[in-house]
Amino acid sequence: MNVSLDLRIEQVPGDNGAGEWLRISEELHREFNARAQTLALMVQGRVIYETMEEYWPRAREDASLPDVLREYGEIWTAAPKVLVSRTRRSADHNTRIIGGDDAIEQLAALRAQTDGTIGVGGAALATQLLRANLLDELLLFTHPAILGFGRPLFDDYDVPIELDLLEQRSFEQGVTMHHYAIHNELEDSPC
Repeated sequence: MNVSLDLRIEQVPGDNGAGEWLRISEELHREFNARAQTLALMVQGRVIYETMEEYWPRAREDASLPDVLREYGEIWTAAPKVLVSRTRRSADHNTRIIGGDDAIEQLAALRAQTDGTIGVGGAALATQLLRANLLDELLLFTHPAILGFGRPLFDDYDVPIELDLLEQRSFEQGVTMHHYAIHNELEDSPC
């Protein structure tokens, strides 16, 4: 997730993480591309999926865009995806839909059946998966801005979480990446 220093993902409601405070350079986008290529599966909430669906399939063939953006368009369009939505009934671009009251249980089963890394996109979905102990890691790209208002990454999560830093890196324009392992209280207990 792209976040501000105060862990905001939107400054203005509905900007869906595309605010002017983001500093996405070619170097940073190449990192996004490299990480996306390694995913066995992308799981996205409806809002982020519809944002991606609107742009990336067209971007892959838009000669006016830089190579790095066209490349991500190819990666996103071809990648196996799961859209978590109560309202969508169809989706293209190698996407299946999971929805309903048991969506988290369906995702838990899917996780158990999937070999490799599953990427999650969408703050509400990430919060639900965190609450269900289904997130193992957090990958945050922190942009050098304090928004002071706007939507936080974890909307309504109010339980402390222990994290271990796995990796960190700096990018152009002051963006930093922090990759954390999440301590799962159930896994860490001596029982």
